[in-house]
Amino acid sequence: MTASALRAPGPAAAQLPPPHMVLGRAGGENFPVASRLLPPGVREDVMALYGWARLVDEIGDNYAGDRLAALDLVENQLTSTLAGTPPADLHPLIAAIAGAVEGRGLPVQPLLDLVQANRQDQVLERYGTFDELRGYCALSANPVGRMVLAVFGTSTPERVAWSDAICTGLQLVEHWQDVAEDAIVGRVYIPEHDMARFGVAPDQLVPPPADYTHRNRRGAPGGASAECRALLAFECGRARLLLEEGTPLVASLKGRLGLAVAGFVAGGHAALDALAELDFDIYADTARPAPKRFTSHFLHLMTGKARAGSHRGEPR
Repeated sequence: MTASALRAPGPAAAQLPPPHMVLGRAGGENFPVASRLLPPGVREDVMALYGWARLVDEIGDNYAGDRLAALDLVENQLTSTLAGTPPADLHPLIAAIAGAVEGRGLPVQPLLDLVQANRQDQVLERYGTFDELRGYCALSANPVGRMVLAVFGTSTPERVAWSDAICTGLQLVEHWQDVAEDAIVGRVYIPEHDMARFGVAPDQLVPPPADYTHRNRRGAPGGASAECRALLAFECGRARLLLEEGTPLVASLKGRLGLAVAGFVAGGHAALDALAELDFDIYADTARPAPKRFTSHFLHLMTGKARAGSHRGEPR
């Protein structure tokens, strides 16, 4: 009997997360997904991109079966469809992103990079340095921004660099919101070099027993140690700097895309504000960013965009 005959059969498309489960997460993001400010055709393509990214992430994070096999399945369904031979059981979200790629002539590699990032998640649970973590974000986050720029036909090397900074910053924000949740399942995104610098061991990232009363209260019993809080404050500062590094992208874009990117950046800043209000307690329940914080950051970004446009003589 051959090895292939002994191998368990791979997953079927029907076993993959359904569209309603994947797209239902859009309302819980730190930033507005496929804003209604976008033109209808563009909005559908951005939502198709979101659907692909979240489908891949859902498989990488929560799929109950063979995750690597499921990731192979979605990649094969996409590449087969783009090659003109779509499978009979094509997943609706894969059909949507394939249609966007074909309709706009979008690059495919960023989509495949997202799959590779989730493959990496299955075999690599820790990162030694911040540079290694940024390399992971280059696969897991930056492709989304690059695809959005491509959808709008506004991609330039300078804008891609700004977009990469924003996307990496947003990815880090998500990681820093979920430090304890990730640590429970053995996944640590905080670089080992930084943990050693602040005197934090991996087991300190795992929250205490559930009967501790530490929920959303600065310094309450059972809260994270001073070392853990200082470490998270440091990492959040790095994320904030990346968002600021990418902020010129907002002023470089006109119309609805500029508004949408400002929304992404404002959402990231508001989420960091929420962590700061918890005094960077990694054990506390993640607080949703306050709407007033989002609005404040958004208006600040748009005011800066208006000033930049005025200096360049561009329409505001």
